[in-house]
Amino acid sequence: MPDILKTIEQANRCLSILIDPEKMEMDAIPAFAKAVSITIHNLKEKLQIDQFYFFVGGSTMENVNFDKWVNKLKENSNIPIVIFPGSHHQLSENADALLFLNLVSGRNSDFLIEQQVRASNKLKKSNLEVVPTGYLLIDGGKETAVQRISQTLPLPQHDMDSIVNHAYAAQLMGNRLVYLEAGSGALKSVSTDIVREVTQQLHIPLIVGGGLRTVQDIRSVYDAGAQMVVVGTAIEENIKWNG
Repeated sequence: MPDILKTIEQANRCLSILIDPEKMEMDAIPAFAKAVSITIHNLKEKLQIDQFYFFVGGSTMENVNFDKWVNKLKENSNIPIVIFPGSHHQLSENADALLFLNLVSGRNSDFLIEQQVRASNKLKKSNLEVVPTGYLLIDGGKETAVQRISQTLPLPQHDMDSIVNHAYAAQLMGNRLVYLEAGSGALKSVSTDIVREVTQQLHIPLIVGGGLRTVQDIRSVYDAGAQMVVVGTAIEENIKWNG
């Protein structure tokens, strides 16, 4: 089993492809895995990516056998699978790691501690690599599923100090990663000024996702200091997307 956190820490540039099982039938996984391998090859060359991952999860995950879905993906790809959970129900021993998220940008106790407590009993006996991750929802210009489900407001991008302080607090709380998320289908991504300022305050890797639709968008985020970028909607809409 790969040491996911170690590979992220040691890599210069990581890229994660976010997949929502609610939006992909299990029967479609083999074709997806085959097609996305070409996309991965192209992006590796264009962006000098060191490590690729699949982030798997969603806000609700209704009518999906999550464990079987993850296993099907694992059978069809050798890319490490990291669970990006929307709730404590989204656990699977077929994955390689779990982002143990705490929504530090909100004040809803359900996503600060309650979901984590509910997951903890299962994780006591789990072989998953658990990576504590401070999760910050940043305003991406539209209401997101995360906002609706968590009943929390995103941090406004004009309030740089608040975003930096939240990220730094997440580090002080012992998180091993910080994730700045503009949300699925965001109209605007997290600004490079924010990425640059947050990176300067942290000594742990920074993940940035939401609203990144071109190679230049992604390159700018890397250049600003992010160690990992997450792409979801662009590939979801066009499996052959390469920026």
